[in-house]
Amino acid sequence: MKRIVMMVIRNLFLIPYMWIKLNYYAKHVDKYTEKERYNFLDYIVKRANKGGNVSIKASGHENLPNEDGFIFYPNHQGLYDVLAIIEACPRPFSVVAKEEVKNIPLLKQTFLCMKAFMIERDNPRQGLEVILNVAKEVKKGRNYLIFPEGTRSKDGNLVHDFKGGSFKAAQKAKCPIVPVALIDSFKPFDTSSIKPVTVQVHFLPAIAYEEYQEMKTVEIAKMVQEQIQNYINEKVAKPL
Repeated sequence: MKRIVMMVIRNLFLIPYMWIKLNYYAKHVDKYTEKERYNFLDYIVKRANKGGNVSIKASGHENLPNEDGFIFYPNHQGLYDVLAIIEACPRPFSVVAKEEVKNIPLLKQTFLCMKAFMIERDNPRQGLEVILNVAKEVKKGRNYLIFPEGTRSKDGNLVHDFKGGSFKAAQKAKCPIVPVALIDSFKPFDTSSIKPVTVQVHFLPAIAYEEYQEMKTVEIAKMVQEQIQNYINEKVAKPL
């Protein structure tokens, strides 16, 4: 919370402009291209990061598929995760988010701008509908982000079990899977410190559909989880 307050204070003169424009974009999403909306969100994130003493170190851009229509699967460390990936990623993407956060100011407008899907974790039928809709959108060439842990790990750089059901969207879309390793993404918003912090975002090699098409979703989940945890272990031991 302290860092969020610092972000606000240091961008106080820009906040009215950003807030009004963000709300306008959210209410008129079809007037703008996905790239235009994404670029504006990226601008807001970069201003917030600068004001909040947050630096992003990203790598692996060469691992992103040449064509759009893929799904990011990152580990889930904290409330800051999506913001970190927005600054790190040059390609527009949308997200699958929890229904509980859809009415939180700022998050609400951000998700509307991204045309995100909200999932009800206690409603399997609605969850399946979201998976099917995401698969349709990915087939059309949109990129999505799904947190396969389902909720924040709250254990720092320790990755919790990935849920197999999260990978049904990729299976149905027959699209590349892009594992994303987040390191120290819990520090900006999930700790009380306001000291300068560096968050690492690493895009790991994409997994083509042909590589996982014969696997069960639980097997895909385990494979991606292990790749991310192994990469995090290596980077924590040998930081950038």
